[in-house]
Amino acid sequence: MRNIFGNALTLTIFGESHGECVGGVIDGLPAGLEIDMDYIMWEMTKRKSTVDISTTRNEDDVPLFLSGIKDGFTEGTSVAFIIPNKNARPSDYNELQGIARPGHADYAAQAKYEGYQDASGGGHFSGRLTSVMVTAGAILKKALQNKGILVSSHIKNLNGIEDADFDWNKVIEEMLDLNDKEFAVLDEEKGNLMIERIKSAREEQDSVGGILETVVYGVPAGTGEPLFTSIESEIAQAMFSIGAIKGIQFGKGFDFATMKGSEANDPFYVEDEMIFTRTNNNGGINGGISNGMPIVFQTVVKPTPSIGKVQHTVNFETMENVEIKINGRHDPAIIHRARTVVDCMTAFVMADLLVQRYGNRWLI
Repeated sequence: MRNIFGNALTLTIFGESHGECVGGVIDGLPAGLEIDMDYIMWEMTKRKSTVDISTTRNEDDVPLFLSGIKDGFTEGTSVAFIIPNKNARPSDYNELQGIARPGHADYAAQAKYEGYQDASGGGHFSGRLTSVMVTAGAILKKALQNKGILVSSHIKNLNGIEDADFDWNKVIEEMLDLNDKEFAVLDEEKGNLMIERIKSAREEQDSVGGILETVVYGVPAGTGEPLFTSIESEIAQAMFSIGAIKGIQFGKGFDFATMKGSEANDPFYVEDEMIFTRTNNNGGINGGISNGMPIVFQTVVKPTPSIGKVQHTVNFETMENVEIKINGRHDPAIIHRARTVVDCMTAFVMADLLVQRYGNRWLI
């Protein structure tokens, strides 16, 4: 089991959903990087539950830094932190002993760990661990922002309801605006419809999913590596560490299947001694390396698997077919909370690639 992510910058994650805490260790940060707790807590707030459209489990989610930070600046050594689980209720899962919840990792974990795993709330497979990703990623998202590199996502689609598209003539303004929102949409009317759809799913004891669209603006051309550590490879690995994400595409992605080369290619041009492309179908990446245009990708967030409807499953301890109706505290949609996890993990990846290119002092 490998819980370490990254290359020049690494993040180690530990903990379980209903254990004493979750936490992480960040290695590779330079000495002298400012740690903005207000910024970290704002990103954590965007991940928190909103009672009418999220789980009723409400955690403080205040990271407690144990090492590597002094007087608000990194020391250049390992940054270790924990996030206490203050609202854990493992007893909620007693009646599910041996039951494989459809869509969850219960049976897969049983097959791998042979019953030694902590099954409460999914244990190590829980979305609770994404709070660690947000803490680490927020540090680097702020560092990138200070260098003029923005990361931002919006809910492009929720259960068929489409948000507006980015206006590339004012994308910086839109990205900054999205980063100030708890529910990340470009069109507020569409956002209200999405919220009503989530509430309806809750009333129906069901859940909904959707698509996030993410933009990274300001990455210098030439950033990244070809082949196995391409920007696409690194971002995809980070995105698939988020349990709810089941698909990703860059630029036009699967739409390329219906396009001709004359439509798909991005023509280059020079203006004010700088090189641009007239379209951005390839999402700012050629050969795994940035071409200076905005990096654009979309991720699919599945409907939350914990639902109140009766479902067919198995008891893998007694080897019987059973029915299950999941009670407890669960989300009718996770996409609005996953958005900041996607942003922060994207920031971690881009910071790692930039540190590989320029060294970690570049972050200061």
